[in-house]
Amino acid sequence: MMSREPREEASDPRRWLALTLLVAAFFMVIVDSQIVMLALPSIESELGFSPGGVQWVMSVYLLTFGGLLMFGGRTADLLGGRRMFLFGTALFGVASVLCGLAWSDEVLIAARAVQGAAAAIMTPTAMAVLMHTFPEGPERNKALGIWTGIGAFGATAALLIGGPITDGLGWQWIFYINVPVVAAVLLFGPRLLKRTPVQPGRRRFDPAGALTITAAIALLVYAVSEAPLAGWGSGQTIGMLIAAAVLLVIFTVIENRSAAPLVPLRIFRSPTVVGGNILMIIVAMAVYGGALITSLYAQQVLGYSAVKFGLSTAVYAVMSIIGANVSARLAARVGYKPIAIVGMALLSGGLLLLTQIDPDGGYWSDLFFGLVIFGSGIGSTNVAASIASLTGARPEESGLASGINNAVFQIGAALGIAIASSVAFAYTTGTGAAGLNDGFQAGFWATAIFALTGLATALLLLLHRKPATPAGPTGTAADAPAGKQRVAVHH
Repeated sequence: MMSREPREEASDPRRWLALTLLVAAFFMVIVDSQIVMLALPSIESELGFSPGGVQWVMSVYLLTFGGLLMFGGRTADLLGGRRMFLFGTALFGVASVLCGLAWSDEVLIAARAVQGAAAAIMTPTAMAVLMHTFPEGPERNKALGIWTGIGAFGATAALLIGGPITDGLGWQWIFYINVPVVAAVLLFGPRLLKRTPVQPGRRRFDPAGALTITAAIALLVYAVSEAPLAGWGSGQTIGMLIAAAVLLVIFTVIENRSAAPLVPLRIFRSPTVVGGNILMIIVAMAVYGGALITSLYAQQVLGYSAVKFGLSTAVYAVMSIIGANVSARLAARVGYKPIAIVGMALLSGGLLLLTQIDPDGGYWSDLFFGLVIFGSGIGSTNVAASIASLTGARPEESGLASGINNAVFQIGAALGIAIASSVAFAYTTGTGAAGLNDGFQAGFWATAIFALTGLATALLLLLHRKPATPAGPTGTAADAPAGKQRVAVHH
């Protein structure tokens, strides 16, 4: 039998305190993926990194985070979401302290790798707890909107606080600031967080599947991240992409033959799950590619400092929070498909406005209105893609579904950054403001094409209709409004 705790009444006020703990931990994970960016010069000079080696302080975190997400999500299904979330949080705290105490470049990189692995456990297990805490309907959608909005704000917050902390307290404190959050989660988590369903029967892991999919995702993310420097046609890029593809084929063979697969392939039989994950990867490409080009234009053409840039782009983070919460509420009434279409239209419109940037432009004339529309689309598309890609997951596989969803997002982010930066570099016509502006315009056009592709995908999701009856063993109507789904979706 499936292990369950009795459900608390929906009126239990502890659910909102539990949500506060979960989003605080998620915010910390997102901030740590970006905050290091502004501290890299200080870290490089103090720890004596070799030329170019300091980039691994960021890269190793993203690689272990993205590569281990599926495995981290599966631990929620086999061992319990609350237990693994608290374990991941404790590990994240220990790794953060080791990062701050690092006495050499090797120690810092190793500690960051552990931090990324902990984040890969925390993120899907936190959402497993969230989805089991809130019943299907408006409250769950509201919680999902808050979660999505906080995630969007985390990247901007990292740019706002990273510089002042590094300059005022030292780079070590960008890691030490995690300690109070970790302590609060570990202190209050056992009292506030609910246990999640675990897979019935004997608990068996799939080490061969975990190893191959982790290596495949890590190779893919690394290949596309390094492609702008190494070249898309270089032996390094092509070789790693081929190796990633081979590992994916091996992984599929392993999962087909395994008695206890890491990823039961039946999860991909649902067109809604597949379509939602395709939409998620396109959303990540457009969002991260657009954010990168915005940063480069603001700092290299308009001459903004890192802190001024963070303040100026806070508008799209705020709009993302608003868009996520409004969309989450509406999804219970109209379903996620109309939200996906409106969100992708906003994302496309905002990026198309940003293609009109000028070398002699300014914030109000060239960035503000595009960022307002762009930010609104970020929140809406993330909520819609999350609901779509997770509809139909069995309760005991919710952690796995979340791991897939988050891994897809990480891959999309890496692809968006790599392709947008490659296009911008290819179309740059000189080192002055005008030449750089040409490249950044081309980069915005590339991200706008991503968004328009996402709009087409959203329209295809709308055209895909199934009878509102239980979909096989999952018991979920694939096209039911979000508030009427029978199975807890998970991100």
